[in-house]
Amino acid sequence: MDTVFMLGNLRIVDLSKMIDPGTETRRCHLFRFNTGGPIPDFHTNMDLMSHLGTHCEGPYHHNDDWPSIAELPLTSFMGRAIYVNITDAQPRGYVTPELLDRHCAPMMKDGDIVIIDSQYRIPPFTPKTNTDEDKRLRVNKDTADWFLAHHAKCVGFGDGVSIESSNDDVKPFHDVLLAENIVFLEVLKNLDQLHDDTFFMTYAPLPIIGLDSCPVRAYAIEGLPGFTR
Repeated sequence: MDTVFMLGNLRIVDLSKMIDPGTETRRCHLFRFNTGGPIPDFHTNMDLMSHLGTHCEGPYHHNDDWPSIAELPLTSFMGRAIYVNITDAQPRGYVTPELLDRHCAPMMKDGDIVIIDSQYRIPPFTPKTNTDEDKRLRVNKDTADWFLAHHAKCVGFGDGVSIESSNDDVKPFHDVLLAENIVFLEVLKNLDQLHDDTFFMTYAPLPIIGLDSCPVRAYAIEGLPGFTR
């Protein structure tokens, strides 16, 4: 499947995981049926979990009193994005404020979407997680406090950052940011196809009240005026 497209002078990069119901390990079942009799009119019932494939997590994911995905403004799911590939950290180290000061702060603006990554890439949520082969960088409360102080809109993750390392790290990371309606993008793909580290991005979920997270079609638009360094 193509992941890069041209639209005039704009370069579009699909950052979403392709989902195949036949091989997907998370809940994903499609039931297709014809409602039109001899005149085909096919519909599909979808039986999906909210954290399927590339998905956007909202505040309701961690607290019953925080907004569901549909209650957040549409602007929560689009804007200027930066891709921060941290290449000078030790394996299994944390994404520290010092690293973010060095790699992220020089290019970040208030309200940015920030995608963090490293060279220690493995597929997330697989049997490799938390094994000797898993050398991904980790996030914790200090990481979250930095993003909050620098007014991030959303934090996304490449395959070089672990988002399932331990409850002691992952829970406070989520709680600090989700409490301020800062959303997450998990299981981003094709980041190696980006030509620019700064671009316009969108990842709008379905507007369903009570949804804590939602699969999205995340994509970057490179070359859009006003969304560069």
